[in-house]
This record gives sequence, C-alpha cells and structure tokens, in this order.
Amino acid sequence: MPEYFHSVTLDKEKCKGCTNCIKRCPTEAIRVRNGKAKIIKERCIDCGECIRVCPYHAKKAITDPFEDIFNYKYKIALPAPTLYGQFKNVWDINLILTGLKRIGFDDVFEVALAAEVVSDASKQFIKSERVKKPVISSACPAVVRLIRVRFPNLIENVMPVKSPMEVAAHMAKQIAEKTTGYSKNDIGVFFISPCAAKVTDSKNPVALDSSCIDGVISMKDIYLKLAAILGKIDDVEELSCAGMSGICWANSGGESAALEGEEDIAVDGIHNVIKVLEELEDEKLSEVDFVELLSCTGGCVGGPLTVENSFVAKNRVAKIAKKTANQCLVKNVDKLYSIDISWNNPITYQPIMKLDDNMAEAMKKMETIESIYEKLPGLDCGSCGAPSCRSLAEDIVRGFATETDCIFTLRDQVSMLAKEMIELEGKMPPPFRRNEE
Repeated sequence: MPEYFHSVTLDKEKCKGCTNCIKRCPTEAIRVRNGKAKIIKERCIDCGECIRVCPYHAKKAITDPFEDIFNYKYKIALPAPTLYGQFKNVWDINLILTGLKRIGFDDVFEVALAAEVVSDASKQFIKSERVKKPVISSACPAVVRLIRVRFPNLIENVMPVKSPMEVAAHMAKQIAEKTTGYSKNDIGVFFISPCAAKVTDSKNPVALDSSCIDGVISMKDIYLKLAAILGKIDDVEELSCAGMSGICWANSGGESAALEGEEDIAVDGIHNVIKVLEELEDEKLSEVDFVELLSCTGGCVGGPLTVENSFVAKNRVAKIAKKTANQCLVKNVDKLYSIDISWNNPITYQPIMKLDDNMAEAMKKMETIESIYEKLPGLDCGSCGAPSCRSLAEDIVRGFATETDCIFTLRDQVSMLAKEMIELEGKMPPPFRRNEE
C-alpha cells in the first residue's frame, strides 16, 4: 500500500516544543520529543487545527505552487465559494472570477454550482433511504477520515456522494473537452482551497479510484495575486452561474439549508464535531435526519488557508449570496453533462496504531497500559510531551516513552533516591562519615 499523503507538515526549524499543538489535536496525533513536535502520520486527519494554534507557525500545509497551472494548455480555476468572502468591499462574484482569468487561468468553474448538484443528489439519497439515518455529510474530508479512524460504527451513515470539489472538476473537464477540443491530459483543473484536508483528499481520495483534480492551490496564494489587480479590472465578464444555496456552502449550515430538511443540524469546529459523533454513536440523536459536520469553526470560511477573519468572511458570503439570483443549472445538469456523483468504492475502517497484530498480545498490552495509567497522576498536563496521561501510558507500552517522562513520577523518584542516599550515608563506616561536629 502506498504511503498516505499528508498536507499538514512540521517545520522543525520553527518548532519550539511549546506543547500548544498536542492539547488541541483531536486525534492525539502529535507528541513533543527532544524539544520538537512530531506528527504521528497514522493518526493525523489533516484538519489543520495545529496550523491554527501554533504560535511559531511551525505547522504548515503543503499545496501546489501557482506556477503548476502553466504545465497545461488549458487551465481552469475551481474557486471554493469561501474565496468570495475574502475581499473587503467586493460584492460582485464576476469581478473575482474575471480576476482569476486575468492572473493566468483560461476559464473558471464555480464549486458553488457543483455544491448545488451535490445537494440535489443528496436529497434523493435521503428520500430513497439508501443511507442509514441520521445521514452524515461527506463534504468535509477531515470529518470523513475522523470517522474512519475513530468512529467506524458510523461509516454506514456517511453520505456516499462525491464532494463538490470533485464534481466541479469532473464537470469542468467535460465542458472543456467539448468546447476546446483539447484532450483531458491537456486540461488542468485547479481547486482553490481554504483548507489542508482538501489537499490531502485530492492526493488520496478516500472513496474514489482517482481524483479529477490536477492541483490544489492555497487560497492565501490566490488572494495575494487577486488583491493586487481587482481594483484595476474595468471589463468584468459575466461568468457566475451558481445560485444562493451553493454559495452558502462556504458557511456552516449552508449544506443543511440547501437540503431543506426539517430535522437537520449543522455543527462546526472539530471538537464540537467529535462531541456530536460521540452522541450519534451512542444513539442520542435518533430524531435527526441529516448532520452537517465541518471541522473548521464557522465552516469552510474558517479554514487555515484563508486570509480573512472567519466571522467577517461568513457575513460577507451571506450578503453576497443574497444578492445572487436563487437559480442555477441543477435541473438541467443531467441533460447537459454525464455525471455520476456516487462514490466508486465504499469507505472502510482504518485502524490506527494497533497495539499488536496478535489479539492476545494486544490484550496484554492493553492491561499494561491500564496498569501504568493508574500510577500516573491523571492531570493531563502535557509536560511529558503527550496530550494525556493515558496517551503517555500507551507510548510507554509502545516503547516511545518512559515512566520518568512524567515530571511528577520523576520528582517522586528523585525524592525517593535522595531519601535512600541519606539513609545510606547513615550506614557508612565511621571513617567515611561526615564530621557531625
């Protein structure tokens, strides 16, 4: 099996070993050892929470350089609707889309339109009852991976449809092939991303044989290029065709609102998402039909690759959406394009950091973990470089740490050693004792 690609990486030169990240990581994927953070790849879901909380900017997301678009004869930008809320006093989507063409793209295709296509298909899935309820949105790749590694009992509840990013890429290439005469290999589609998880998903699609995305560019990189020219564009092209419901996908609650369900809820922020998943697993939300889960606070507008304050951006997106005619091409999509938005493959449980392949040995190690954990103070202070006392106990059993990594255990051992030294001194032969006078 090829190594899983991760967009979130660590710059060891910038890392100061402050332990801020280990307390915020939702899957306990980070440790601090020898004064530097270390990301455990098997546990990482690329949610970008560590990017947000690192005061030294030691965590970063690997994206594709803008220059890669020039490797293709025909270049298409796929702007996430989050991009529309990044610019102060810019209320015309067409101005932003025209700007994308001015900086080097030959065409643009709105991911917001694809979001409406996905919403339409999701309604049909929910009505057909082909998915176990409560149905969980599959739009956020960080949430999907979280479910795979931590909540496998909920896999059957995940909506088996492609993300708007993938649907947009498929539609854009299909249109370009028909209108330009270029082959697929000559057409490059580039998603402008607000988050790291979508970069990872394009490189390692969870439920698809392969991705239609040729590259993912950070929204920060695109913002800098667009900000420099938007005020200089006079001949704005009429390029936008997405409706209000698709644009609102950028904000938390946008997807659930588009489904128009009466028993739907929207949850944002990875730690809030975990709480809801725990309740779903315990069957405490049985009255809910659909659950929209987004790892970033506020929705995609809160992604770690955005520029604007998430609350400001959320407000802008809402205002822009209201100015947009609530109509789109969704009803005609099946007539215009050949699109299958269902997954190619079902998602499966992905166990992380198994204690042992042998079940009997794994049970013994689990007992050892419990035994070590009982001896630890249970303060979860993070001084040992692990996020909790239980995770330290697990690290000890795996051979990654020792009990004296706990500062309290070390203090007790030092105190005991000092006491033993004093007692030993009293037993020394008279010639070697200190002069008590």
